[in-house]
Amino acid sequence: MKLAFVGLGVMGYPMAGHLQNAGHDVTVFNRTAAKAADWVNKFGGRAAATPSEASAGADIVFSCVGNDDDVLSVLTGDDGVFEGLARGAIVVDHTTASAALATQLQEAANERGLGFLDAPVSGGQAGAENGALTVMVGGDQVTFDRAQPVLACYARCVRLLGPAGSGQLAKMVNQICIAGVVQGLAEAFTFSRSAGLDTEAVVEVISQGAAQSWQMENRYQTMLAGEYEHGFAVDWMRKDLAMVLEEAKSMKLQLPVTELVDQFYAEVQDMGGNRWDTSSLFARMQAQGENN
Repeated sequence: MKLAFVGLGVMGYPMAGHLQNAGHDVTVFNRTAAKAADWVNKFGGRAAATPSEASAGADIVFSCVGNDDDVLSVLTGDDGVFEGLARGAIVVDHTTASAALATQLQEAANERGLGFLDAPVSGGQAGAENGALTVMVGGDQVTFDRAQPVLACYARCVRLLGPAGSGQLAKMVNQICIAGVVQGLAEAFTFSRSAGLDTEAVVEVISQGAAQSWQMENRYQTMLAGEYEHGFAVDWMRKDLAMVLEEAKSMKLQLPVTELVDQFYAEVQDMGGNRWDTSSLFARMQAQGENN
C-alpha cells in the first residue's frame, strides 16, 4: 500500500521502518528534516517537506507526535495531513492524546470522507523496534478492518475497543496500571534493601510468582543500578496522567493512587529527572531515605 508516516520520534522512527520493510511504499515527514533524511538512508522510501505532501495519494497515513496541539497541527493545520488526502483514505493517530480530540478528529475526518482511528500504543521503544507493540484502537469496524493488517507490521496485539476515543481511554487505563505498579516496585525495592536482603535475588524469586509484571522484568536491573537515562520519560508520563485525572474528574471519579503517584513524579521532575524513565520513582525514594 502507499503509506505516509508523520513523526519520527523514538516510537515513530522504527514503526515507519517496519512498514517499509514489509514492502509498503512509505513517505515520511518529521519537523526536523535531518531525522527524515536519516530514516530514508536507513530504510528507503521518501521524505516530504510537509505533512500534506507526505500524505498525497496515500491509502493510510500514520501520525505519532507529542500532544493534542501537535496532532491538530500536523493533521488539520496549514499543509496538514487532511489537505493531502483523497476521499476514502484513512488516518491512524498513534499519539497518546485526549479522548475528546479523537472524537473531534473523527468528525473532521467524516466531513472529508476519510476514515479515522485513534490508536495509542504500549510497549515502549523496545516494543516499537521489535515490532511487538500493543495497539488500542477507537473507531468504526470497517475502517479498522482495512487498517488492521498494516498495523500488524509493528504490533503483536491490535484490538478495536469501541468508537472514536476508546483507544485513548484504554491507554489511560494502561497508564493508571503502570503508575501504580512502578510505585509498588519502588516501595518494594526500598523495603528489601532496608531489610538487608539481596534484592536482585528476591526479584528473581518473586518474579516467578504472583508479583510478576512487565515493569518488574524489564526495569528491576536498571532501577537497582540507578540507571534512568532510557525508556518512557517522566515528562511524558505526567502529560498522560494529567489527561487521566481530567477524564476522571469529568466522570466524578476519585483515583487516589494515581493522584499520589502523579505528585511523586512531580518530585522527580524537581530532582531534574524530567527525561528519566518512569521507573525513577525508586530514585525519589532513595533520595528521601538519604535526606532522613
